[in-house]
Amino acid sequence: MTSLMRIIIFGEVIFIIGSFLSAMLQSYNHFFIPGIASASYNLGIIMGIVFLHEFFGIFSAAYGVVLGALIFVLIQIPLVRKLGFSFKPTMSLDFIRNSAVLDVFKLIWPRTLSIAIFQLGTLITLTLVSYLQNPGRNYVILDFAQTLAFAPVALIGQSIAQAAFPVLSKEKDRLVDFKTTFLTSFTQLFYLILPISILILVLRIPLVRLVYGASAFDWEATVLTGRTLAFFSISLFAQALVYLVSRAFYALHDTKTPLVIGSITTFLMIIMGALFIFVYHFGIESIAFAFSVASILNFLIMFIFLDIKTGGFPKKDFLISVSKILLASFFTAFALYIPIKLLDQLVFDTTKTINLILLTGISSFAGLCLYLFLTWVFNVKEATMFILLFKKIGDWRQILKKSEETIDGTFL
Repeated sequence: MTSLMRIIIFGEVIFIIGSFLSAMLQSYNHFFIPGIASASYNLGIIMGIVFLHEFFGIFSAAYGVVLGALIFVLIQIPLVRKLGFSFKPTMSLDFIRNSAVLDVFKLIWPRTLSIAIFQLGTLITLTLVSYLQNPGRNYVILDFAQTLAFAPVALIGQSIAQAAFPVLSKEKDRLVDFKTTFLTSFTQLFYLILPISILILVLRIPLVRLVYGASAFDWEATVLTGRTLAFFSISLFAQALVYLVSRAFYALHDTKTPLVIGSITTFLMIIMGALFIFVYHFGIESIAFAFSVASILNFLIMFIFLDIKTGGFPKKDFLISVSKILLASFFTAFALYIPIKLLDQLVFDTTKTINLILLTGISSFAGLCLYLFLTWVFNVKEATMFILLFKKIGDWRQILKKSEETIDGTFL
């Protein structure tokens, strides 16, 4: 483990450089190349495992981290140079007196402390798993469920929050524009994440079997993982929206409020987890429930404080839009549940993988189509916007040619 850590730390140093370049590009509203670079980092890890495992065994994954980090940096360098950035080492300490640098130092410590407290809270909560029967098995189940649940959070929540952050930062002195941008991003994120949360909640068992393998996972472990996944899924909207709300605070140069609220809800998560394990003797799914309750409270309290800080959001149109999305999601749950029950019992033998894929695919397609139709009927503007966006995807070559994320008209 120590030897693996030494190699991975070297890769992480390179990754830090890539993260700095990504932040710089995103500040100039360039998101496509950082996104491709981030995906290439994971691709590098996969390549290391696939091509080097015969020679280095488990160390192939660590070397993959180094390879992925190098790719992550190299892909971004051409666009960074196009923007005019050139790193020149200097022994001068004049930068310390730069007002912008001083602002960064003032803002960074609450953010760093916030991350540390959350990681410590997560570590303590995971430690509670060791007090359950068969802790190794329970830890794997919790990790598998958490990984599956957090995929849409990272895909949607982080992406929209990162895209909105530079715009919110530029509008911090124009609160009317700031609030418009925030609420637009909020409803877009909510529109996308809520049906996925419903899909994961309803199709939890087929998803677990498809992702982790029906033959490798016994039925008891599958059911327990699915139940844990269900408890995580009820807070996916909050986990995704926290990324946006926290960045709204950061755009307003307030990193202390998210720190205080996050610390309180993290402490609450630890207390609930301990009560569930030691007092009520619940299973591993109670940890997921404690995490979800803390996440929802974290989002709600932060949103209330952001509303106060900005002088109040225009709530009428916002609440109407959110209510329409909630109503459409409610009917979507039935559209997902009914086909999967009918097809599972009457049509498909789900002991076979191909039938399980068909069952999940048909149910997901039916539910998401109904969701899109209902939000269109309810005149949810996000539905119309995403339909137009999908139509434009067909012209992706023309879009890339017009993009500034090219050099001499050639895609990076």
